[in-house]
Amino acid sequence: MPQRTYSAKPADIHRQWHVVDVADKVLGRAATQIATLLKGKHKAIYTPSIDTGDHVIVINAAKVRVTGSKETAKQYYRHPRAGFPGALKTTSLQTLRSRHPEDIVLNAVRRMLPRNALGRQMMTKLKVYAGDQHPHAAQKPLVRQLPE
Repeated sequence: MPQRTYSAKPADIHRQWHVVDVADKVLGRAATQIATLLKGKHKAIYTPSIDTGDHVIVINAAKVRVTGSKETAKQYYRHPRAGFPGALKTTSLQTLRSRHPEDIVLNAVRRMLPRNALGRQMMTKLKVYAGDQHPHAAQKPLVRQLPE
C-alpha cells in the first residue's frame, strides 16, 4: 500500500487556548516552547505549510529571566527611518524591560517563527501581558507549565 503525505484541512484544525507563566523562566527556553505551541508542532496533524497552532497567552512577561550579562549587554536594533544613514537605534534589554516588558517575549518568539505571511499569521495568536492578569478568561484557557 503506498504511503501518502498527510496535509491538514481547515476543518481538521481545532485551536485551544494556553496560558503560559514565564515568571522566573529563562527567556530563550520559554520562547521555544511558545513558538512550538503557535506553530502546532505539538499536534499530530502538524503541517509545515498550514497554521495548525493554538492561541497562547503569556503572563508575567516583566519577570522573565535572562542568563549571564544579557540584562545590560544585549541590544535590540531597529531602523525607525529606514533608508536614511545613521538611523540605527539601539535599546538594551534593561531599558526595554522598564519601558515595554511585553516586547522582550514578543521579539524572542517572533524571531523563532517563519519570516513570511505564515509567521505573521501565527504571531496574531500570541497575547503577551506584563502582569499576571489577562482578559481572556472567557476562552477557558489551559494552564501550561513550562519545563525548567
